[in-house]
This record gives sequence, C-alpha cells and structure tokens, in this order.
Amino acid sequence: MRNDVSGERVQGAVEIGPAVEEADRAACYVIRGAVFVAEQGVSSALEPDAEDPGAEHLLARVGGVPAGTVRMVVRGRTGVLGRLAVLPSARGTGLGARLVRALEEHAVRCGVTRIELHAQVHARDFYARLGYAEEGAEFEEAGMAHVAMAKGPLG
Repeated sequence: MRNDVSGERVQGAVEIGPAVEEADRAACYVIRGAVFVAEQGVSSALEPDAEDPGAEHLLARVGGVPAGTVRMVVRGRTGVLGRLAVLPSARGTGLGARLVRALEEHAVRCGVTRIELHAQVHARDFYARLGYAEEGAEFEEAGMAHVAMAKGPLG
C-alpha cells in the first residue's frame, strides 16, 4: 500500500466506502496506527480497541490509495463517530469532511438519528463547521484533551 510515509501528496479521484473486506479493515488500522500511535503518541494498547469488531468502518481512497478512515459504533438510534484519521498527504483537501458526511449518510441508512463524538480539542472547530455542537466541559481521553460533541436529529 502506498501511503504518506514519503511525504508525497496523494492525488486522484476520491472513493469512500464501507471497509468490509479484511484488507480494507487492515488499511483502516494502518492509517489509524500512523496517525494516532506514530504521530500523536497514543498507546498502541488503545489502538485498535474492543469496539472495532462491531463497528461500522469507512475507508477513503485517493487515486486508489488508502488515505483516511472513520468508524461508527451504533448504540440504538445513536451513532458514536470515532477514529477519524487522515494521512498527512491527504490533509487540507477536504477528505476529513467528506469522510464525516459519508458516515452521516451511512448512519441515516442504519436508522441512526443522532451522532455523538469525542473530539480532540484542536479539532472542535472542524466538527463545529460540520454542524456538531459541544456538550459539556473538556476532559482527558488517551492522554489528550477532548470535548464531547453531537449532531442530530439526522435525516
């Protein structure tokens, strides 16, 4: 899999879809490992986690190359968005926003009416631009400051 390790920008058509095949799931985990563990210093004991087997995962490819991922854990009519990760080579292209919108569309098809998430504090404005509202005070998760946010009703 060609990725951003070289620092080369990925280019080409964007495809976002469910990561149902084992190779697609593996690509999601590689991206998350690169972003969360290698780049942000999250403990490898937390990535992947126990929620992954039952979660809905989306994989974004740019020019056929895996470049981003997001997951949703469904709890009744609420979806919990998490693990949004975009490789550095695809950042600043709108891919993160496209992944969130694709997840929201998928959530509606799954009967989800509300999406909740724990945003890293530096990403709160990103989610606010996508219609998410803060709910409560900042807290620590995985050694970093986060804030709870939500959007709904959907659809």
